Order: sequence, then C-alpha cells, then structure tokens
Amino acid sequence: MKKSLLAFAALSTFAGIAHAQSNVTLYGIIDEGVNVITNSGGKHLYNLSSGELQGSRWGVRGTEDLGGGLKAIFDLENGFDVNSGKLGQGGLMFGRQAFVGLSSQFGAVTLGRQYDSVVDYLGPLEVGDQWGGYIAAHPGDLDNFNNAYRTNNTVKYTSANYNGLTFGGTYSFGGIAGNLTSNQIWSLGASYNNGPLILGAAYLNARTPSASGGLFNNGGTVATASTAVTTSIYSGFASANTYQVIGGGGAYTFGAATIGATYSNIRFDDLGATSASPFKGQSVSFNNAEVNFKYQLTPAFLVGVAYDYTRGAQINGASRAQYHQGAVGVDYFLSKRTDVYVTGVYQHALGDTLNAAGQTVDATANINQLSPSSNQNQFTARIGIRTKF
Repeated sequence: MKKSLLAFAALSTFAGIAHAQSNVTLYGIIDEGVNVITNSGGKHLYNLSSGELQGSRWGVRGTEDLGGGLKAIFDLENGFDVNSGKLGQGGLMFGRQAFVGLSSQFGAVTLGRQYDSVVDYLGPLEVGDQWGGYIAAHPGDLDNFNNAYRTNNTVKYTSANYNGLTFGGTYSFGGIAGNLTSNQIWSLGASYNNGPLILGAAYLNARTPSASGGLFNNGGTVATASTAVTTSIYSGFASANTYQVIGGGGAYTFGAATIGATYSNIRFDDLGATSASPFKGQSVSFNNAEVNFKYQLTPAFLVGVAYDYTRGAQINGASRAQYHQGAVGVDYFLSKRTDVYVTGVYQHALGDTLNAAGQTVDATANINQLSPSSNQNQFTARIGIRTKF
C-alpha cells in the first residue's frame, strides 16, 4: 500500500512539472496544384507546383508561462516543395521563420529570422495574401507585400492589441565587420482592425539589398547582385544602395462582401552601388495601386476579383514601364482545414525598363515567381488543393 502511495505521489509530481513546461504545437500547410502558363520564356508550360495559395510548410511553435504575465515564446517554421521534397527559401532548414523571445501584456520582443512590418501590417490587405496566392501578388512582389524576402538577424517588437490598434517595428543587424549600415534593414508599421474596417500602414528600408546577406539575397545560397533578383520587373534596379517601401491600405466589409485597396511607393536609391551599371548613382521609384473585392457566397464558398496597376521608373527619358494585372479566383472549403481553389491571373506590360545588365529594353510581362514572358502578355491559371494541420 505504501509503495502504491509513493508511486502515485511521484507520478503526480512529474505530471505537475510537465504541466508547467512549454506548450508546444506542431502545425503545417500542404498546398499543391496544376498550372498552365501561356508564355514562359516564349513557350506554353503545364506543371505541378507547391505552395501557391500559401507556402507549403511545417513548424513548431511554443510558449512557456514564466509567471507574472511573462511568457517565453518561439517559432521554427520550415518551407518545402511537395513535388520534390526539397527545402524552400534557398535550402534553409527553417527558412520561413526562426525566432525566440518574450511576451507580456505590453507586447512581444523576438530575435531571429522574421517578417518585416510591411509583411505584417500590409500583407493581409493585398489579394496575394488572401484568395489569390503568390501569382496574384503585385508584379515581382516589388513592394514585398507578399513576403518575397525575409529578414535575418532581426530584433522585432510587436505591441499588444489596444482596442483594435497594433503597431511594431524591426531592426536587422547587417553583420558586416567594420560596417554598421551594410545590409542593415529596419521597418515600422501599424494597423487598426475594429469591426468592418481594417487600416494599415508600414515603412521598410534596406541597405545594400543585393549584397550577400542583404534583403534580396539572404537565403541559403550565395548569389551576386545580378542573380539575387530574377524578376524582370526590377532586376535592373536591384543594384541600388538602398531599397525603400512606403505603403498603406484598407478594407471594409459590408454583409458578405469586402472591398479593399492598397498603395505603395517603392524607391531604389543610388543605382550601381553593388554592381556595374551605366546609370550608377541615379535613383528611381515605382508606384503600385491595387483594388480588390471578394464575396462570400456561402460560409464555405467565396469568389474574388482584383486589379493592380504598377507605374515604373523614369530612366534617361525612356518611356516609363507600366504593368496592368487582373486576377479572379474561387475558393471552396470542404472542411475547416481543407479547401480547393481556382485562380487566374493576366498581366500586360507597356513601356521601357532596365534589364539586369543595366540596358534599356522593352518591358515584358512577368507574373510573380514565374519565368518572364517573351512579350508584353502573360496568363496563368491554377487548380489547387490546400490542407492545414
């Protein structure tokens, strides 16, 4: 009898210790589908691809109650390709996110590889983060609303929620000995979400973005400035010493319908700072505007449409590049965790731009994350399935 009581007491003690330890959750998303692209380098393309509506991933997140309202928090998130099984984000083990920190009633401070304020406060307002996926993101995701680039070596503050108002910022150390500002990244943002109205604003500033370890080149492989950016939308401007984004947006829901809009100004300062360019020292800017609409036909079935306009930079009197892009989509939820969807995106380009070699060329269509078109037009459509766990 005494042995039984001792065993029970020991088990109760261990159970209490386990209960006090971290709450750890394994989570993930698997997104797969069939695509058709009308002009991929001059050819029609049919293929399977992973992570279009949301990037395929798995992760582990957890919290530990430290008492007095203070908690330790962490998140390790891996991206992967369903078709090949290979790692995403340039081969990084936890390339999507990897951070640890502390949270309290005043907010959270976290350290590691994280998302900037543009992604946090404006990303949810653009159609690419809703029903459109990365192909419906702004051309080349030139303003990073769709999270094309993450920040390494980052200290991040996220406020508590004050009646719908949240705000925060990030600072990323450059990590270059003897040069405090090289590869340095910082951002600020805020959002208001209360009832049917959502508003957001953010700022992002990245120094030497195409250098090894810079914002455009912080994946798992080392690339030069000429290869760090592959999209034809702004590859000719990626040699800038400073990349800057200022943006704002909002959405309003009335009944089953939601209408939204975003605006961003993207500036590339001091071209040719990290690679040879005949336009060395010049600064250029892009402007992007999007309007989107979605309607919840039933709780499980939504439809959406969006239009995006990008006006490119003026270079030595050449005609400004312009990109008109339209997107349509439907999404049907088979359950709370699994849905099937169809998305279509068309893009038309006009005017002139710079290529990666710094030469003035005709602007060509280049839907986000696809190979550039051989002419001014490109269309893609996708049928996909997504499940969450």
